[in-house]
Amino acid sequence: MIIIPAIDLRAGRCVRLVQGDFARERVYGDDPVDVARHWAECGAPLLHVVDLDGAIAGRPMQLDLIRAMIACVDCPVQVGGGLRTMADLEAAFAVGVARAILGTAALDQPALLQAALERWGPERILVSVDARNGSVVVRGWLEERAVTALEFVSQLREFGVRHVIYTDTARDGMLSGPDVDGIMALAHTGVQVIASGGIATRQDLERLATIPGVEGAIVGRAIYDGTIVLQSPTDWVIEPQRGTEQEEAEAL
Repeated sequence: MIIIPAIDLRAGRCVRLVQGDFARERVYGDDPVDVARHWAECGAPLLHVVDLDGAIAGRPMQLDLIRAMIACVDCPVQVGGGLRTMADLEAAFAVGVARAILGTAALDQPALLQAALERWGPERILVSVDARNGSVVVRGWLEERAVTALEFVSQLREFGVRHVIYTDTARDGMLSGPDVDGIMALAHTGVQVIASGGIATRQDLERLATIPGVEGAIVGRAIYDGTIVLQSPTDWVIEPQRGTEQEEAEAL
């Protein structure tokens, strides 16, 4: 399982939101290019960038900045936030994005999701599944829908989606630990899950690494605050060890 640093962009700065609340913003850098360079130099295998302004506006807002970030790192960059049309996706890939993340559009526009998968393939099109109390939230986490995360992921798998990013929004930025039960349930559908939200310690990461189907974990506040320290390429990869989750999955 790989560890992926989160770089959330708002008004040209690197920030973290607490539970997705724009009124509870923590600024971690005025120059996201420097932040991207720092994590790449520390050995990050992949960067996770979210255009928060784009998520609210419904269209990409920070592509010039993202282009500059990509230009200064050797590792691939995946980007989400406001990608809701084929033109948006084209623009993202044009600046060098390795993988594009659909969120709201994947739920509201299944035809777009299908077209994107056919055009770029399931290794370059990911879907962000964000949930609050089990229900999917969209449009920058401001709107709740009457579909559960598990139902949504089951639908995505039928569409041919292979990789989803799952965030329990109530845990995001809280350092309260990941939603292990929810992550396990989604992984059991057969998709590859990148876990996000609440990760606070190395032990949290080691626990996630025991779950079959969890390919990565996105970490934000914990690495910015220094709760988790990642300084060399080997720090960013956790080899799965036999644990409770693995044993339970194998017994099913």
